[in-house]
Amino acid sequence: MISRQLDLFERDEAALILECDEAERAYERADRDDAEELYGDYVDVVETATETLADLRSAYAATLAEDAAEEYEHEFNQAVKKRLPRFGLEIDLR
Repeated sequence: MISRQLDLFERDEAALILECDEAERAYERADRDDAEELYGDYVDVVETATETLADLRSAYAATLAEDAAEEYEHEFNQAVKKRLPRFGLEIDLR
């Protein structure tokens, strides 16, 4: 189930993922004067994607019994960390 959810996220949010890639590349290529601002831009878009994943997780977890929801949330977070590590850094906090 989680794998399919992440497949859908990658498909439906392809533009957001691409925006993350582009923001990361811009930061990596930035000169010293622009690096801080571009890193902030990168962090903002990563946070947006992480929130989107957390919303997806929470929506499905709400359909489960409490114990099952806790297990699902843990497994979902672990899958995000493995498959989409840039979005897994703070997924537990959302």
